[in-house]
This record gives sequence, structure tokens and C-alpha cells, in this order.
Amino acid sequence: MAPLDRKLLRDLWRLRGQVIAIAFIVASGVGVLIMSLSSHEALEETGAAYYERYRFAQVFAEVKRAPLSLEAAMARLPGVQVVETRISQFAVVDIAGFEEPVIARLVSIPERGQPLLNRLALRSGRWVAPGRVDEIIVSEPFAEAHGLKPGDTLQAVLKGNKRTLTIVGTALSPEFVYTIGPGALMPDDLRFGVFWMGRDALEAAYDLEDAFNDVVLSLLRGSEPALVIDRLDRLLETYGGVGAYARKDQVSNWFLSNELEQLRSMSRILPTVFLAVAGFLTNMVLARLIAIERIEIGLLKAFGYSNVAIGWHYSKMVMVMAGLGILLGWAIGYLLGQINTEIYGDQFRFPFLLYRPGPSSFAIGAVVSLAAALIGAAGAVKNATRLAPAEAMQPPAPPSFSKGALSDSRVGRFLDQPSRMIARQLLRWPLRSFLTASGIAMAVAVLISSLQWFDSIDEMAEVHFFQAQRQDVTVGLVDAEDGSVMHEFATLPGVQSVEAQRIVTVNLRSGHRLHRGSLNGLPPDVRLQPIYDATGRELPVPPGGLVLAEKLAEKLDVVPGESVWVEVLEGRRPHVEVPVVALFDTYLGMPAYMELAALNRLLLEPDRVEFLDLLVDEAQQVELFAELKDLPEVAAVMLRRAAADTFHETLGRTLLIFVSFFAAFACMLAFGVAYNMARVALSERGRELATLRVLGFSRWEISYILLGEVALTVLIGLPLGCLAGFALAWLITSTFETELYRVPFVIDADTYGLAIVIVLVSTIVSGLLVRDRLDNLDLIAVLKTRE
Repeated sequence: MAPLDRKLLRDLWRLRGQVIAIAFIVASGVGVLIMSLSSHEALEETGAAYYERYRFAQVFAEVKRAPLSLEAAMARLPGVQVVETRISQFAVVDIAGFEEPVIARLVSIPERGQPLLNRLALRSGRWVAPGRVDEIIVSEPFAEAHGLKPGDTLQAVLKGNKRTLTIVGTALSPEFVYTIGPGALMPDDLRFGVFWMGRDALEAAYDLEDAFNDVVLSLLRGSEPALVIDRLDRLLETYGGVGAYARKDQVSNWFLSNELEQLRSMSRILPTVFLAVAGFLTNMVLARLIAIERIEIGLLKAFGYSNVAIGWHYSKMVMVMAGLGILLGWAIGYLLGQINTEIYGDQFRFPFLLYRPGPSSFAIGAVVSLAAALIGAAGAVKNATRLAPAEAMQPPAPPSFSKGALSDSRVGRFLDQPSRMIARQLLRWPLRSFLTASGIAMAVAVLISSLQWFDSIDEMAEVHFFQAQRQDVTVGLVDAEDGSVMHEFATLPGVQSVEAQRIVTVNLRSGHRLHRGSLNGLPPDVRLQPIYDATGRELPVPPGGLVLAEKLAEKLDVVPGESVWVEVLEGRRPHVEVPVVALFDTYLGMPAYMELAALNRLLLEPDRVEFLDLLVDEAQQVELFAELKDLPEVAAVMLRRAAADTFHETLGRTLLIFVSFFAAFACMLAFGVAYNMARVALSERGRELATLRVLGFSRWEISYILLGEVALTVLIGLPLGCLAGFALAWLITSTFETELYRVPFVIDADTYGLAIVIVLVSTIVSGLLVRDRLDNLDLIAVLKTRE
């Protein structure tokens, strides 16, 4: 083994504590990067395989009622490969022991064998049998939430008739990866499920013999969905078509795509922070090591070692530190990637998971982290190669020790001698002290940016569910009905107030910009679900014109005073140009509002309502729920409190795991920075501290001098970390902005406090480890000089 390699091994062993600390920080960055990349890769691969194996459709359309004979015409459309017509309806379900109404989406399947498209992954039980009109297969998450199994029964109202249905199996479907009910933001498996029922049974239940109201299509390779959709809409228009849409706009797939996009964003931001700190730490350790070893460097050059050889020697030290971190990061990243993928897999209910991270994720992690460490150490290595032999073999010139402002200040006179030594040490090396404090600051920043998600989610829920909504129950009707239906619901038990809404599916078009969504019609005196701005103001419902969410206006590139084309996708399908009257800020979705009477005029229909908001006496909710379960005109029931609880539960569970990951990484970051700073300071000042011990200073006093410097640096880093955390949290929340939701930028004081406490605990642990070394300092060995 070459002499320099033996020296390298000795140095690595001597500095093993610092090497391990740096390796842990590198491992944190690599682990986060690989976790994000491998999870994203696995979920994309799993989703694609699931869609392909179970033949997920590419185009979807709904109609009021169309004859089966239309199927041949749809199959002849250019680009269409497979056509499958279905029956799909919503129904209110009554489950024994569960007081609240449950909503089910009923979807027809062939009695003999799998459907051509959107096939089911049967998880338990069997297929529905021909002639058994009351057999159903239920979605597995719904069955698990209610403890249902094959052989159990439940009751459902199908077009006014209450039927007892028998569960014969449970299943998953690529169409319902994200099982979300009408008007909901999160899956609620207790209150919404999917029931698959034989085609003949649903035809008879809803008087749709030789007809359909739902169709799905697959396309030939290379076909453009937009062209097929345009032709399909024209074909279905006379049958009450509601507007076909592509897979990318299908609700379940759209939610999944948003989650994958957020995962991709995470893989770009947070690893950068960890790897930047790793590069800084590497530079700090190596620069101080080179300063300590300048005499050895001079001797090596005197014996003929070139600048290149010495530079390569210290570069190898960096590569070993980074290499250890890369190997550890690979293991951490693989494990956390698998856990993260399983969490998402459970959330999206894939029947299988393909976690097979390719070499690209590991290669990217290795290259990026190694580059960060080498770039961080480049300056220190360059300084080592610049030292001339004669200069290097001399001790470094002492800094200018002059009487500073601290000595004459009131603060200086107040401090005792050890405290003045601490203050002078930091003031003599201000840049080094600032950079070290910055390392602590980054640990605080990572914690704040992770913990603030809880604050943001609480703010979203508070604004959306409690400030913008005052109703207790929202009832969806089977069909749009005359406004007089409000009086019927006003007489139900416990109902204190009723307000109407109407929601229609529309295309909003401005120039070449298009948005498919819904248009909400509200009464002018709305109180229960007003147009509510996230800043806390309510907007009046204009007598004419649209009120758009700011995100929607941004997508359409319109401002108040301009107009957009409203293309209604149901009924008579009118196309009308409507002015934009006002904009408002909202955290969830991209809603559009107009006055209810104006919406009905636009639809060329009389006074019609489709949804009813109810303010309910809590003491009579049970009686109300029992009545709603039996009303034939009720298609859906949404409970505001249940929606809020589901929102918190779903996001809270995911966030708790997410924040735990990054809290652990931030602790490693704080520990690594504080430990390295204390160990390097001990190496530099070992002779000074030993001298003080010989002069009579106690162990506690020299510990105070060394660790006091660390503590003061940490205290400087804490406010810097709060500022950096503020900026990092803002960057992350702005990056996570999607059409589905905008994360509000909110940081509570408790979040700052918790982040500071976690970092302080980590640095205290590192300080205790260094103090143990200080207590066992070999005074004779340290006091020996080389001169």
C-alpha cells in the first residue's frame, strides 16, 4: 500500500466521528432523493401495469338514455378500438349499525365474465351469477371500512324501491384507484363505495332495457383522444350526452397524476438542501484538517510528492466520506422508498405494487452527492496544493491579536474570562462562525418546512369546511327538480334552513384555452355556502356574469371585465358568452359561480334545483338520516363534518409519516453540523485547552469554553434557521400548487418552537459526546510539540 494511502486510512480512523457525521448527512440527501425517485418510478410503473392488465378505458362519456343500437355507430368512429356500454347510477344505502346515509355508485358488469374494459381485480368471493338480480360485488376499501364480507347483506334505494342486496365478492378497479364520492375531496370509505351489479339487474331496476347511460372506449395506438371525443359528443348529443372526456380528466386518474407530480417536486427541492450542507461540512472539516496538517503537507512536498498527488490524496478522503454516505443513503433510500410506495399503494388501493427501482435512481443519487462533496471541498484541496514546502513547514502566522471593542464594552466587562474567550474566538473568525451557524440554520429550516404542513392543512380545512360552509348536510337529487322541492325538505326532522344549488358540467373557453369543470348556480341571498374568499371576505352573487376562482382565471388568462364562452355539456347544450364579474381566492379546486336564476335561463329551463344545503338541529340528525335513506328522489348525501374529519384523517396519516422522515433527517443534519464543529474545534484548540487544565482550570470550565462556542454558534443559527425555514416553506408551498389544491403558506409560532427544540436536543447530544472526549484528554500527549 502506498504511503499516502496508509496516511489516508489513519486520518479516516482518527476522524471517524466526523467522517460518520458527514456520511450521515450525505446519506440523508441521497436517501431523500432515492426515496422520491424510486417511489415515483414505482407508482408510475404500478399504475401503468394496472391500467394495462385490467384494460383501463381511455375515453369516458355519460348520457341520459341512449339505445344499444348506437354501440355500432360508436365502434365505427375513427380511432376507436373497443366500445363498452354500461349503466351507472348513484343510490342511497342503508347499512345496519351505521346511522348516516351511505352513497354507492352502481356500475353494471356482464353476468358472465369480465367486462371488456375497466376489468375488476376480484379480491374475495365470486362473480355475480346470472339471474341473481340482488347480487353485488363491492369495492374492497368500502367492505373493509364496514367489516363486510361475502354473504353479508345491505339495503339500497334503487329508483324509489328499497332492495336488499347480497354481497358475493369484493374487488378493485383501475377506474376507482382514488374512490371519491360526489362533492368530496378525499376518499371516504365509510360513506361512499362502488357496487358492481349484473347488467340485467340494473337494466330492470332503472328501466333501461336495451339502453345505456354510460360508455367507455379504448383507442387504437396513436389515436388522438380529442378528435374521438369531438365525434363522440356529436353522436351522443341528441341522447342527453354530458360531454365525453379523456383518461387524463377522469377523476381517479387525475388525483393520481397530481400526487405523482407532487412527489416529483419533492425529489427536486429537499435533497438539494441536504447535499448543499454536506458539501459545506466537507469543506469545513477538510479546510481545518489541512490547516492542522500544513507541516505534514510541507514534508510530503519536500520528499517529492507533487501537487497533483497531494490534491488527489485529500480528494480521496472526500470521496471515501461521500462514498460511505452514498452506500448508507442507498440502503435508506431503498427502504424508505419501499415504505413510501406502500403508503401510496394503500392510499390508492392498487391490487399489486411493483417496487423495482432501476439503477438510474441510485446512479443519480451517487453522482449528485459525490459532486456536491467534491465541489464543497474544492477550495480546501486547492489551498493544500498551493502551499510551498518551505512555507508549509513553518507554523502558520498567528492572527493579529489586538485589543478589540469587546474588551472596552460594557458587555466585555460583564463577562467572565472563559466567556470572553468564547466571544473572541467567534469574532476572530466571523465567516467561519457564520457558515457553521448556517449549517444549524438549514436543519431548523428543514424541520420548519416539514412541520408547517400541519399548519397549512389546518388552515385549508378551517377555511373550506368551517368558514366557507355553514350547512350540515348537502343532498343531491336524482334529477333536477322544481324549486318547490325545497318546501318538502324543509319539513324533514331537524331541518332549520334549506338553500338550493344547481351544478352543471361545462367547458369554459377563452381563446385557445379550455377548462372542463362545473358551473355552480347559487341564490342571490345565499348564506350556507356563499362565495367565500380565502382572505375572509364573502362575495355577492352577481345578477349576471361569472365569479371565478383566481386559479381558474389564471388558467383561462382572463380578468374581470373580459368574457369567456360557457359551453354547457348537458341538456340543450347551449353555448353562451358570459362576462367575468369578479375573482376570488380559494385553496381547493377551481370553482365557477353564477346566479341560480341566470344559470337556469342559460340552460333554457324553468326554476330547477339539483342540490339542497340543509342546516340541521344536531339533536335530530338521526331521525333526519333515517328519513333521507328512504326518499326516492335522493341520490347522494354529503355531511360537512364527516368530510372535514376524512380530510384531516387522510392527510394527517400521510403527513405524519412524511414529517417523521424529514424530522429524522433534520436531526441527523443538526447532529452532524454540531458534532463536526465541536470535534474540529477540539482538534484545533486541544493544546490551548490542555494548557488551561494545567494552569488550574476545571474540566467544567474548559468544557464551557469549547462547548460554549458551539452553543453560541447554535443560538446564532436558530434565528437564521427560522428565516431560512420561512423561505424554504414558501418555496415548497408554491411548488406544490396544482389545479386540485393550493397549499396556504401558514406557519404557526408552535412550529418554530418545536423545530428549535428538536435541533437543540440534537446538538446537546452531540455536545455530550464531545465532552466525553474532552474529559479523557491526554494532557501530556496534547502538550507535546513537534518543533
